[in-house]
Amino acid sequence: MSTAGPHDVGVPVGPRTTLRGFRPGDLETIMEIVAEALRERYEPGLYATLSADWPDGFLVAVDDADRPIGFLLGVHQVAGEGRVLMFAVDRRARREGVGTELMRTFLDRCRARGLRRATLEVRVGNAAALRLYARFRFSVVDLLRGYYSDGENGYQMARDLN
Repeated sequence: MSTAGPHDVGVPVGPRTTLRGFRPGDLETIMEIVAEALRERYEPGLYATLSADWPDGFLVAVDDADRPIGFLLGVHQVAGEGRVLMFAVDRRARREGVGTELMRTFLDRCRARGLRRATLEVRVGNAAALRLYARFRFSVVDLLRGYYSDGENGYQMARDLN
């Protein structure tokens, strides 16, 4: 798989942050962010497999040294719908607009692809994420009992993209 392409063009977010596409060299750092922020562990091959289906849906925020500080892995598996499968920002880079820009860019890419709806799942106890999603007009559509590997409940959230 080529690492260059339209999904890999860097988009400045701030003075020290850029959004670009996923690269295989990002994997170790992204897995560390997932373990800390999402409290989950996934097989390494999952990231490359999912990004191959829709490279533009896997956004990586990097610092000025090109080190990942956040990411959003979106998929398009249901007709007309984009789904945020994983979304996290390193704790040292939170409250700097990184998550906001990742979500804004993902929703723009969903619209550009002609998708009409976006969905995601979130831990019921993740107040900061719930506030962010509310700002983006996501609303709770279902309670997912025992959804996470540690037994915590989740919310399924959705929003229209028009």
